[in-house]
Amino acid sequence: MDVKHTDDGTKGIFFIEIEGKKMAEITYLHQSPHAICIEHTQVDDALKGQGVGYRLIEASVAYVRSNNLKVIPICSYAQAVFKKRQEEFADILTQ
Repeated sequence: MDVKHTDDGTKGIFFIEIEGKKMAEITYLHQSPHAICIEHTQVDDALKGQGVGYRLIEASVAYVRSNNLKVIPICSYAQAVFKKRQEEFADILTQ
């Protein structure tokens, strides 16, 4: 299961596709030239409990770090993950 990514400069999505169907995704908006806002996470019931949500978060974190961005998690799932792993992600979280 590869995490794919698209970004049009205004918004983006990290997603997992199986047989041409998006089965999991994290969507975000560019909040500013220096930050993205994670607004939604969805994982199909068939993939729940397999760590797919974490894989999407990790892909978004890699993107944020490689582009010297900060992240604003407004999605409840993303908020919970960033809070749980606060020390690990402190460098990319906005105040």
